[in-house]
Amino acid sequence: MAENIDEFEDYLAPHYINRSNWLRAAVLGANDGILSTASIAIGVAAASDMREPIILATLAGLVAGALSMAAGEYVSVSSQTDVEKADIEREKEELNEMPEIELQRLAEIYEKRGLKKETALTVAKELTEHDALGAHIRDELGINEISQAKPIQAAFASGAAFTVGGLLPFLVTLFLPLPSMEYSLYGFALFFLIILGALAAKTGGSSIGKAIIRITFWGTVAMGLTALVGYLFNVNVA
Repeated sequence: MAENIDEFEDYLAPHYINRSNWLRAAVLGANDGILSTASIAIGVAAASDMREPIILATLAGLVAGALSMAAGEYVSVSSQTDVEKADIEREKEELNEMPEIELQRLAEIYEKRGLKKETALTVAKELTEHDALGAHIRDELGINEISQAKPIQAAFASGAAFTVGGLLPFLVTLFLPLPSMEYSLYGFALFFLIILGALAAKTGGSSIGKAIIRITFWGTVAMGLTALVGYLFNVNVA
């Protein structure tokens, strides 16, 4: 019996959809933290022969970026929550005003998913008797505990991940030699992005190779264009 339970738990283990909300915010935050601060540092380093402006610009970008990411995630995910709540309230009104139509609508949903008409109606009736609102929220609106928006969780994950990601390039500006600063920043940022891509893919159970290629390609484009701007303007920041 114990072996069957262990096998059942192992069978369920590879599913990672419950991590999607916070993982998306964390990957976005860390990726933006690495790219934003490294790109700022590379751009300033390309136009400066002093370390202080590079450090100051990178630190300012790190602080502003972390706060912006947390606030942005909270506001955007809160907007999604508002939409979900409004739809749920609308669904409550519809269930009170036209329960028969809502029952037919629920049965049609199950029928489209492959159930016979009679079976679909039976299932709809039984679920309506058990929890009408819950059935419509889940099957008509497509809202469930896994997909439901969580503003605080998203804001914290994104802001914290941005801070961690941004600290890595910032440390490079503090300790690496100034003459080759742009190349050091690019190399380390690329290394950090590869680690991030691998960790995100491992946590989400997806392809590590694809994640690394995707994140390093766009990271290279972003940092390359920023460095180009610094070289083109050729401003000596002192």
